[in-house]
Amino acid sequence: MSRDVRQATADDVDAIHETARRSWHAAYDEILEARRIDEIVDEWYAISDLESSIANASSRDDVVFLVADGDADAPIPRFEDGCIGFAHAIPWPEGTSVAFLVRVYVDPEAWGNGIGSRLLATLEEKLADRFDRIRLAVLADNHVGVSFYESSGFDRIETRESELSEGLEEYVYQKPL
Repeated sequence: MSRDVRQATADDVDAIHETARRSWHAAYDEILEARRIDEIVDEWYAISDLESSIANASSRDDVVFLVADGDADAPIPRFEDGCIGFAHAIPWPEGTSVAFLVRVYVDPEAWGNGIGSRLLATLEEKLADRFDRIRLAVLADNHVGVSFYESSGFDRIETRESELSEGLEEYVYQKPL
């Protein structure tokens, strides 16, 4: 099955927002309250913020915002056209040689089809000339995310308390580029 991975555009923001909401609920409904998830998605994936992030990625060589499109051969009919997943990376705030994987999400109906791996591989390829490594944080209880990152060659370098909710831990992962 073919999937196009491309630079995100302003036309993708609604689909990115919806993919984020569906992904967050699938990954975090057993960890956080549904209302809290909706609040986080509405704040972190606000349409105007997504538009700014996409514009920023279009104008800088150290920021990447990608989407994976569905296609006509997709086994999931609702993904015949448009965003099925996305990935976004920026410079790590404390290190100029480190990229920060802000987000990578695939619609849960499409999990297990290699879309996240293609997004990540394309993102890493685009960042390799600019950064030495890529880093991310994921909630420790997000077993889908933890498994994905570990199977993608990331090493856990830190465990810390999450800012999302008291008592939640998150893992910080890193991978050389």
